[in-house]
Amino acid sequence: MDISRHEIPADKLRWQCDPSKFDFECTEELAPLHEFIGQDRAIRAIEFGLSMTRDGYNIYLAGLTGTGKTSVAKTYISKLIDEREKSGESYHVSDWCYIYDFARVDHPRILELRKGMGRVFRDDVAGLLHHLKRDLAKAFSSEDYKAQRKAIIEASQVRQQESFSHLRSAAAKKGFLIQMSQTGAALVPVKDGKTLAQEDFMALSERARKSIEKNRNALRKDLEALFEDAQDIERATGEQLQEADRNLADRTIARLFDALAKKYEDSAGVLPYLTDLKSYTLDKVDSFKSPQEEKPEAVLGLAADDSRLGSDPAVPFQVNLFVDNSATEGPPIVTETNPNYVNLFGKIERKFVFGGYVSDHTMLKPGALHLANGGYLLLSAVDVVANPTVWPALKRALKTREMGIEEPFEQMGLVAPQGLRPRPIPIDVKVILIGDASLYQLLSTYDEDFWEIFKVKADFNYEVSRTPENMRSFAAFIAGCCEGCELKHFDRTAVATVMEYASRMVADQEKLSSRFAFIKELVEEAEYWARKEGAKLVNATHVRRAIEERRFRHNLPDERLRDMITDGTILIDTQGSVVGQVNGLSIYSLGDIMFGKPSRITCRTFLGRNGVINIEREANLSGSTHDKGVLIMSGYLGWRYAQDAPLSLSASLCFEQS
Repeated sequence: MDISRHEIPADKLRWQCDPSKFDFECTEELAPLHEFIGQDRAIRAIEFGLSMTRDGYNIYLAGLTGTGKTSVAKTYISKLIDEREKSGESYHVSDWCYIYDFARVDHPRILELRKGMGRVFRDDVAGLLHHLKRDLAKAFSSEDYKAQRKAIIEASQVRQQESFSHLRSAAAKKGFLIQMSQTGAALVPVKDGKTLAQEDFMALSERARKSIEKNRNALRKDLEALFEDAQDIERATGEQLQEADRNLADRTIARLFDALAKKYEDSAGVLPYLTDLKSYTLDKVDSFKSPQEEKPEAVLGLAADDSRLGSDPAVPFQVNLFVDNSATEGPPIVTETNPNYVNLFGKIERKFVFGGYVSDHTMLKPGALHLANGGYLLLSAVDVVANPTVWPALKRALKTREMGIEEPFEQMGLVAPQGLRPRPIPIDVKVILIGDASLYQLLSTYDEDFWEIFKVKADFNYEVSRTPENMRSFAAFIAGCCEGCELKHFDRTAVATVMEYASRMVADQEKLSSRFAFIKELVEEAEYWARKEGAKLVNATHVRRAIEERRFRHNLPDERLRDMITDGTILIDTQGSVVGQVNGLSIYSLGDIMFGKPSRITCRTFLGRNGVINIEREANLSGSTHDKGVLIMSGYLGWRYAQDAPLSLSASLCFEQS
């Protein structure tokens, strides 16, 4: 077998870029690159996924780190928004408010308003409360109200006094005096104008005593009836006062509520809330008709708010501006860098009050999914899957197209104190997951819901063809890095060296790496060495220095292995030849660096029928690729030498000092 035809000349081991092929002297002459190189497949998928408005057409961006997945997604989202605005299409973006639910306090209601109207509505209701308190305090402190209240109370008192006077006269005719005490009314017998003592009463004849007791019992019934009538009079008086207060309050606040209802007559959810709020105000008018009292002092170092003294009557007037899009131009674009349960789905805050936790609708806080409603949400796929309960909750929200706020404790089977159940918000959001291809394969294989909610895959290539067009775009990318990061510009030799490095990254002389995040790092590091030297432009020497320095920072394991070869710890022969012995090269990849380790490979043969024994495999030190190679070699030996008779051979194959 002639192996010379597989020999590679030294000058062909790597691609060398000729700087003279460039038609510029430095990158300052080039326009910065505004397009993306070699990602046509991914861009077409992104454009399709963003344009599809049907359910389930969320996007999964699959590719290696540094290929520009996030940048491409944001760029084409902005491009699509501009195109729709030019064509006259509009996005449905709303403000969302949580308001008090008078029927079910633990189920706050959600209210949708036009963009920018949420803040206005919140301020309007706060102003309503302020004017309501002021007007009610003024109305209930007026002289007319006081006179009306006084007249009702005096009329009630006159009726009670008349009834009591009639009973007192009837008691006097029967020889009794009505005495009032803290324990109630007592009927005391009277003789000759004087009260009859117990001794005098017992001295009377039995007939006289029975007559007195008979009259006392009759009067006691009349007295009980009088007290019942008095209670009825007081009850009727209280109802009359309450009705007078309600009528006065209704006349006072009607214009305030009517003005607000007219302003929001086009908002279907506002009018029922204002109607319930007005009824609540009339029912709780005693809480608003007095001037606001000073707040009590702190108790045990804790600020004493209204909730510590009882329920705050002003809570129903507080509007929780849950999602405020007043400052949002177009649809919201949200990137959540830490998609845990709270950050993504919101939370219910609580405050500690005298040994317990309380909460209401004003303590509901939104998550990224609420903030992105009507727009786009970008998430890291690895972070979403890694956080407990996030992935199932995200799938549920995208399938049902609504998002509530639930306790993360309950998602894990724990009990949460005083749980609210806010009404869910309808959501219309395009979710873009950013991850790698391996995670995409796992989700598509083991999660049956994944295909239903992420129907679009945008696959990013990590390499591009080394065409003249791509090489010029590559140079324009370097120019953009220099201008965007305020770096010194690169001359043509520096650009050529960067491209050589990009080709080496993908181990293909006909390709260039499209992992531009790493290319940008090299550009920044090369510019550092040029700046340190005081050079006007970055040249090839500075780029090589950056590559060498980066390798030096990471190649300590490689250096140690070379030292072990030098001092004889690892045995490698580079001269002569030995039967059954050859030098091989193992490739080590430690994440941030790759290097080769020379190894002595030894084969020993002896009598037997065990075939080729892979010592590395027997010791569990080999990988699947190595095992496959040894098995192929065993098959070749059998095919070549054991056609007529079994092969009587035993051989051991070993990578020494592995």
